[in-house]
Amino acid sequence: MLANSTGDYPRNFNPFSPSVISGTQGMLYETLLYFNRLDGSNKPWLASSFELAPGATSVTFHLRQNVQWSDGQPLTSADVVFTLNMIKKYPGLDQVGINSFIKNVTAPDKATVTVTLNKPYNPILWMLGGQTYIVPEHTWSKVKGDPTQYADPNPVGTGPFVLKSFTPQLVTLSKNPKFWQPGKPEIETLKIPAYNSNTSSELALEKGQLDWTNLFIPDIDKSYIKLDPQHNHYWFPSSDVTMLFLNLTRYPFNLLPVRQAISYAIDRDKLSKIGESGYEPVAHPTLLLSQENKDYMSPEYANLSFRKDLDKSAQLLAQAGFSKGSDGIYADKNGKKLSFKLNVVSGYTDWTTDCQLMTKDFQEAGIKVTVNPVEFDTYYNDLQNGNYDMDMLWTNDGPSPFFRYDGLLRSSYSAPVGQAASSNYERWMDPATDKLLDQYASSTDATMQKQAIQGLEKIMVEQLPAIPLMAAPYWYQYSTKKFTGWPDAQHPYAAPGTAEYPDIEYVILQLHPVE
Repeated sequence: MLANSTGDYPRNFNPFSPSVISGTQGMLYETLLYFNRLDGSNKPWLASSFELAPGATSVTFHLRQNVQWSDGQPLTSADVVFTLNMIKKYPGLDQVGINSFIKNVTAPDKATVTVTLNKPYNPILWMLGGQTYIVPEHTWSKVKGDPTQYADPNPVGTGPFVLKSFTPQLVTLSKNPKFWQPGKPEIETLKIPAYNSNTSSELALEKGQLDWTNLFIPDIDKSYIKLDPQHNHYWFPSSDVTMLFLNLTRYPFNLLPVRQAISYAIDRDKLSKIGESGYEPVAHPTLLLSQENKDYMSPEYANLSFRKDLDKSAQLLAQAGFSKGSDGIYADKNGKKLSFKLNVVSGYTDWTTDCQLMTKDFQEAGIKVTVNPVEFDTYYNDLQNGNYDMDMLWTNDGPSPFFRYDGLLRSSYSAPVGQAASSNYERWMDPATDKLLDQYASSTDATMQKQAIQGLEKIMVEQLPAIPLMAAPYWYQYSTKKFTGWPDAQHPYAAPGTAEYPDIEYVILQLHPVE
């Protein structure tokens, strides 16, 4: 059973819709490739093989033989071409940003698809192969009007399950007898209940009503593990980095010494241990996650770590022309004080605690910061449009650190203040950074890519475009009472938890019912 705390479900199985029912992506609809985000490896899926052109200007997929849609129709290259052309025609379907890279799509035969790109772009493999869901032409071509508004109430997919029943409170999937992997899944029925809050989900988990979920649970050892130590487990591998965004279009955040002084003022150990209950380790200054160190870490930063240093913070502010007033708050020579608002989402209890801890740190450092709780829609709109001083948010995840750097730092993902930035919310605009991102993206050579990543590490460490706080995890709790084969630290075969798509499919296919 999966659990999601989003309230009642609409009957929406459109895999390209933001309000799609959890489980659709992977359990019903599938991708051409499967990527393990934890180690960057990939496996053939609906495509049995692929070739990326030497200059990363095109990719050719060879489809797996004898794959059927759940209504018995065969999967062919026409379905892939139809899906990608539909996404091109209706940009609202493009949830991962493939349109800007695809020039054209052709099918030399029923089992082959070639995608030609507008420019060399190696990361297309993850976006197109690992995150784009293929739909059947014979049903979707009959959709009238804009398919972004289509709810796909009776889905026809290639995945391991089919829709058995639906209510707003419970979606039930049953084993797809036409699934292309012999003997899989071993699970006959998958129930996906809807809960109105984390509290109700936690209660169901504690009662043993859930086998698998992705909750933030304070003191999880006491509230979950101790209830059944033999069967109840959790594992929180790092997925991305929680950042403190500073609006670089606003003075004095455009000054590097001020950004550095703010960073030195923060006691990240307290954030980790108190705000995040010890579940999130302190981030590395390079923005790398621990599992990426061996492949990408620059030797000069291998032993680097964040530390709170109020003396260093004071030194940096003094060098930048700030002096402390009688109220203990620094001001510049014109009397403008270091006084800011720190936005946080109302209801994000752990982040609220983090922000309260940081305001105390900043006060010690002579910086006045006021926590400003706001509803998510307002918070995110202000972040996108540059209407904020300081903000907390996560970064992109993916099968390599490139996706984290790219989303955070690429100039084209920013926007003028008043216009919505897609992910570069701090508005870092730097040609040298863009050149390194392009070096990685346009190359198929691992050495060139590593050099680019290490160049980006240097920018993070020396220029601090945004401030890393903690390595955020994939939240993941599971029970071995009914099923075994779950991913864990010894078997890290997939990003775990019930909110990672299409990874949930790969997990479910490894599970075995307990006899």
